[in-house]
Amino acid sequence: MTEDAPLAVATVQEDNERVRVTRWQFAPGTQTGWHTHEADYVVVPVIGGTLTMVNPDGSETESTITAGEAYFRRAGVHHTVVNRTDAPVEFVETELK
Repeated sequence: MTEDAPLAVATVQEDNERVRVTRWQFAPGTQTGWHTHEADYVVVPVIGGTLTMVNPDGSETESTITAGEAYFRRAGVHHTVVNRTDAPVEFVETELK
C-alpha cells in the first residue's frame, strides 16, 4: 500500500535556524512518503488516531496517538507513516535543529 498511497498534507508553519514546525494532515489511506528524521523532534497530536510506521525492511509498528499528548523521538529514523484507518489523523511536528 505504501508505494501507491497518496501523500498526506504537510504544511510548514515555521522554519528558522532553530526549529521547523510542520502540521501533518492524514486523510484515510495517505502516507508521509519515505523520509529520514535528521533532527530530534517532538510531535503533538491534534486529531488522535492510529498510524502505521513502515520500516525499510518491511516491518511495521502501529502507534495510537492521543490529541494533546506530546511525544519525543530522536533523529535517525527512516520510515514512511501511513494512515490505514477510516478516520483523519493530524499532528504538529517540531524538529529541533
